[in-house]
Amino acid sequence: MRKISGNRYLAEALRSYGVDYFFHMPALLMPAFAEMHGMGITLLSAHSEKAAAYMADGYSRVSNKVSVVGAQYVGAANLAAGLQDPWLGRSPVLAMTGGPARGLRNKHVYQEIDALQMYDAVTKFNVSVESVNRLPDLLRQAFRAATTGVPGPVHLEIPGHLADLDGEFTLDGGLPVSEARFASFPAFRPEPDMVAVREAVELLKAARRPIIVAGGGVTASGGERALQEFAELMKIPVATSLNGKGAIPERHELACGVVGTYPRMSANHTVNEADVVFFAGAQAGSQVTNMWKSPVPGATKVIQLNIDPAELGRNYPNDVSLLGDARTTLQRMIEVAEPVGGRDEWLGRAKQLADDWRRDNEPRMSSGATPIRPERLVREIENTLPDDGIFVVDTGHAGMWAAAMFDIKPGQKFLRAAGSLGWGYPASLGAKCAAPDRPVVCFTGDGGFYYHLSELETALRYGINTVTVVNNNHSHNQEYGSMNRAYKGNQTPDAIRMWQFDKRVNFADIAKGFGCEGIRVEDPGDVADALKHALSLDKPVVVDVLTDIKAMADRP
Repeated sequence: MRKISGNRYLAEALRSYGVDYFFHMPALLMPAFAEMHGMGITLLSAHSEKAAAYMADGYSRVSNKVSVVGAQYVGAANLAAGLQDPWLGRSPVLAMTGGPARGLRNKHVYQEIDALQMYDAVTKFNVSVESVNRLPDLLRQAFRAATTGVPGPVHLEIPGHLADLDGEFTLDGGLPVSEARFASFPAFRPEPDMVAVREAVELLKAARRPIIVAGGGVTASGGERALQEFAELMKIPVATSLNGKGAIPERHELACGVVGTYPRMSANHTVNEADVVFFAGAQAGSQVTNMWKSPVPGATKVIQLNIDPAELGRNYPNDVSLLGDARTTLQRMIEVAEPVGGRDEWLGRAKQLADDWRRDNEPRMSSGATPIRPERLVREIENTLPDDGIFVVDTGHAGMWAAAMFDIKPGQKFLRAAGSLGWGYPASLGAKCAAPDRPVVCFTGDGGFYYHLSELETALRYGINTVTVVNNNHSHNQEYGSMNRAYKGNQTPDAIRMWQFDKRVNFADIAKGFGCEGIRVEDPGDVADALKHALSLDKPVVVDVLTDIKAMADRP
């Protein structure tokens, strides 16, 4: 047994768990940060709590490791807001914040806001560390909760405005400082019931028009290869959710594209024509099913695989439910399956729908028009992203165009905002921290980039060399339809000011003002060279591309 301070314990525990970045907004845990000096933990100070949370989110999605983010007491509410995306995107982010000082609640302590309950909605585990000797067991529990089952954020509130871990306690030599299994996800790979596995395989074998809808559970479990092998063995087309994009190579003959509300429209049509839909690692929520229209409930048989039993049958009655890790379950399905023939007509139909979509959209993806078509911009990013590249996209139109138009190749990785506009840029910084030797390209609109462009300084200060492509149409043009309906087709100047921005803003110049590199592109023929040049530079780069304000992403 030995005496140890809370600050020293935290430093040793995080090092033992393999934490190499602590994203934060000053100031908190400063004595603990001093203890971390020389331990290989980069203390990355951002310019807002939400941006720090998004960095941690991007880091976890690339590394599969628990990331750590922190904020002082008054910043705790902002940090809770930043955890919405890792909560929706299923990332194991450990948040640490200051909280009410011990013995001083309800005395109007400076900046006193009780934020603990705000974390209930966005975490799997949320607790106040009431005394320093509780830090060991609560920290271990936080890592366990973050990485088991469906990964997700957790929160430890440490009393004191700046999170006070002063004081010593006796460390029991028989207790571990960390538990290596829970440093990354998936911590466990639950085995499915083999009776259910055989039932699912038999149902798919008997189907005339089966389809797999692969979700984020497949990619989170590293099940891409098993998914492709099973689909090829059983001759089943594969659509994906946005989180599952890349679960099968998107130029594979069985690939249908992203389905749902951010879709490649042909994927929705294929799902609607299926007679058995296998949701593999997908929640079957509103986005992946186009508000439960693809497939129509009751119109088709459904198989669902999920690691969380509460998801099985939540939105569609299951003909077969499979509880288990996605990769493990797909491997067990391969073991009992046999090659299937006689599906040429169905496979031909799925391929025809995909080919027709590509043919119909080719004019936009190869357009030479100015202002530049965003579909052409996405095509150029696809053509220039290296084979090991990481593509990070914001929500809204950026996510829609990337979902439909961008084909992820084997070896590349796709990250998308789970809901919050502005997530893309700081998340790309976190992704680069997790994979410093891989090229990282962020695709966002000007509306999204405005949120956190101050983090250009953070990128410069820490040498986080990403390429950010701004789809600059000087607007939130996605709001055009709703604004037009509200104003009955006669928008006033005041209405237009709500969604159109000043055209004089030049993001390339702003980037240069921060000390980064900036490139402005106005001609579609110059996009490829600009991207290649940006990727060759050893510094943060913003490529500001002027695009057509009238261009709208397809909606189902």
